[in-house]
Parts: sequence; structure tokens; C-alpha cells
Amino acid sequence: MHVAVGSGNPVKRDAIAAALPDAVVEAVPVESGVSEQPWGDDETVEGATNRAERALASGANAAEYDLGVGLEGGVAERNGDLFLIMWAAATDGEHVEVGGGPRMRLPDEVAARLQDGAELGPVMDDLLDTSAVAENQGAAGVLTGTITDRTEALRTAAAGALGPFVTEYY
Repeated sequence: MHVAVGSGNPVKRDAIAAALPDAVVEAVPVESGVSEQPWGDDETVEGATNRAERALASGANAAEYDLGVGLEGGVAERNGDLFLIMWAAATDGEHVEVGGGPRMRLPDEVAARLQDGAELGPVMDDLLDTSAVAENQGAAGVLTGTITDRTEALRTAAAGALGPFVTEYY
């Protein structure tokens, strides 16, 4: 199986390679078509779906990729708290399937900065006085004390989207 992942971020490529260890997985930078910091499930799913469809369509010929996969992180409000959310979409060109990843409450300081218009990756970099958190353990790793990390959280989201393509139960 040849899979195109709609992102140049190595963490997203690694998440799909972990989910599909027998596949050839290629990172294909594409635009999400949504804001840099997606808000809510709908916008985050839209970004993942756009990435999956654009990645699949990016091949040099129509049959280059068997699947396109998109991964999108966003934030969503629930009962006054702001949560990190993750959605994945997978498509074979005929069907699109989606799956969600873990959700975790964001610290109040982080939530306040996001509500003021900031983006999660740079906020986490600033909070930790580092760079490229999004391309390493991610907010998921930082906020869980490395119980999980961004790769694993995205792999879990991708598993839900990929299930209908790898089993006969759907």
C-alpha cells in the first residue's frame, strides 16, 4: 500500500507509518484550507479531510497513492474549558472516513493565549522556552508528562479513519 500524508511535518508521517507498518508512507505538504489554529470539531475535521483529499490528488498519476491521509490538530471548548483535539481523515478517492484522537484539557494560561488569537505550537514553544514542540513530543507529550506524545496521539486518531480501509467490518 502506498499512502500520502497531507503534511510536511515528520511527526504526522511517523504517526501513519506506525499505524500502517507495511505501507510505504510519503509526506506530501498540502494546505489544510482552514485557519492555522482550527477551532471546534467541524473546522478540524474539515482541515483533516482537505489534507487527505489533496494528498491523494497530489500524485503524478491517478493511481500513485492508494490512500490519502490528513491529520489536523485543533482546539474545542467544553463546559468553559479549552481542549486540544485531533482528527484524522483517510480517503481512497471514493470514500472519506474520519477518526478522532485523544482530547486533553489545556492549562488556563495556554487557553487564554489561544482565545486571544495565538496558535498552540508557538504558545507551547514560548511556555517551554524551546522550539518545534509540534515536530517533537507535541502538546500531548508535554501535557501528559510523556505518558503519550504527539505521534501516538495522531496514530490513534488515524486508526479510526483507517479502520474501514483495512478491515472488512465496514
